[in-house]
Amino acid sequence: MSIVGRAPTLLPRILTPLALLAGGCDSSRGVENTALAPEILAAPAPKPSPAPPAATSPPPLPSLQSRYPIVSLSVPGYSDASVSLPLDSTTKRPVVVATHGNYDRPEWQCEVWREIIGNRAFILCPRGIQRPDSPSLTDIRFTYENNEVLEKEIAAGLYALRKEFGDYVDDGPILYTGFSLGAIQGVTIAGRNPKQARRLILVEGGHAAWKPEVVKAFAAEANGRVLFVCSLPDCEKDANWAIARLNKAGVTTRLVKVKNVGHRYDGPVAEATRNALPWILAGDNRFGSNH
Repeated sequence: MSIVGRAPTLLPRILTPLALLAGGCDSSRGVENTALAPEILAAPAPKPSPAPPAATSPPPLPSLQSRYPIVSLSVPGYSDASVSLPLDSTTKRPVVVATHGNYDRPEWQCEVWREIIGNRAFILCPRGIQRPDSPSLTDIRFTYENNEVLEKEIAAGLYALRKEFGDYVDDGPILYTGFSLGAIQGVTIAGRNPKQARRLILVEGGHAAWKPEVVKAFAAEANGRVLFVCSLPDCEKDANWAIARLNKAGVTTRLVKVKNVGHRYDGPVAEATRNALPWILAGDNRFGSNH
């Protein structure tokens, strides 16, 4: 898998009152006089209230352009993130947070996820920390220290993304996806902040982390969905265990199993993930169609 090089981001700068009935009482006949006075009969009809102005859509933004579809994003306090841009966008786009596995690279996650989701969203790929046992100085690999640090890095990355791209970034819930270690860490993060991540895609990991308190917190928020994607047989077995817990709590889940191609997220695994996008994104119209 090729590594996407860093490149600078190129940004576009961008009622009347009602009349009263008049009447009296004719005591000689003991019946109510219901005749209306002539001046009341001639009273003008009330004028209708003006209709409220029709809601208008915000004007389109300048088309988002960049020389490179995947760029480096400076994240204060952390190493640079990798970001896939929704090129040609003229409206706000949602954010996918794609976390990598142990001994991995954020560029690779962004590269694969761009193939999956295209220009439908920003894809923020946090870097984490450098591993001391990387293959070489030209092939540095990364990991995540723990879920608490990763959660803070994601928050800082989202802040930096919104600061850099302004009105192009939708501020609604994210779509969280993680591979292996990223999946494991993401479950705990989603349990702490279920409002932010209501849809999860967990590839080859994120099973045992569904502890009772995490399930309860995630299930308390409406419209949660979890997609498990597995290649290895053990992944399928563990995912079914997690699915049973989530379903019992009322969380909608799905398992996609592909042939055993090893512990990976590209190739057939990425294709299966792409095919499952309509399910995981059901009801979220922010993603629109790919182009």
